[in-house]
Amino acid sequence: MEGNSILIIEDDININSMIKEVLIKEGYNVGQAFDGQEGILKFEEKNYDLILLDVMMPIIDGLETMRRIRMKSNVPIIILSAKGEETDKVIGLGMGADDYLTKPFSVPEMVARIKCNIRRCIHYSEGKEIDDKSIYKYGSVTFDMNNYCVYKGEEEVALTAKEMNILKLFFKNPNRVFTKVQIYDSVWGEDFITDYNTVTVHMRRLRSKIENDPNNPKLIETVWGIGYKLVGMKK
Repeated sequence: MEGNSILIIEDDININSMIKEVLIKEGYNVGQAFDGQEGILKFEEKNYDLILLDVMMPIIDGLETMRRIRMKSNVPIIILSAKGEETDKVIGLGMGADDYLTKPFSVPEMVARIKCNIRRCIHYSEGKEIDDKSIYKYGSVTFDMNNYCVYKGEEEVALTAKEMNILKLFFKNPNRVFTKVQIYDSVWGEDFITDYNTVTVHMRRLRSKIENDPNNPKLIETVWGIGYKLVGMKK
C-alpha cells in the first residue's frame, strides 16, 4: 500500500491538511487541491491511485469535478461530504463515486476505506486469481478476466473496479440468485460499511453500461424481494 499516490480535493484548508498529514504517516504520496478546477488540473498532471473528493467546493463543485474525471479515468473516487442523506449518496455513487464518507468521519475508517479501494483496484489491474478459463461471454457481453476487459459487442466498456467485481461474481455464477447482502459482502467485504443501498446504485450503473435497455434488463435480472441473477444466454 505504501507509495501509492492520493489526491485530496477539499476546499477546507484544515480538513485538507489534516488528511494529508494522516496519509503521509500511512506512507502515501499526497497531492492537494482546494477547488474543483485545481483538482482537475492536478489530476491531469499526474497519475493518482485514488481521489478524496469534497462535494461542496467553489469554482467547480465536486460532482462536476467527478464527472469530468470520469470521462478520462476510472481511478477510485471517495466522496467527502457533510451531506449524509441517502439521496445525496445515491447521486454521488450514481455519477461514478466508488465510496462515500460523511463528515465528520473517523480517521481509522477513512484510512481503511482508502486501503480497501486501492487494494481492489490493484487486484483487478494485475489480474490476480484468474481461473484457467479466463474468457466468459453471456449474451453480447464478453468478460476477458485475463486482461480485465469487458466488451459489449465489439466495443470495450469502461467499468470501475467494483462494477468489474460485481460482473465477475455473476459471470462465474450464472443462474444463481445473489441477495444484496451477499453481493455487498463479496464486493465490499468491509464490516464497517452498512449501507446496502450502495449495491442498488452500483447495479444501476453496471446495467446502464452492459444492458441494451437498462430499464428492462435481459442479462442480469432482478428477482423481486430477493436480489439479482445472471440469466443471459452463454455463448
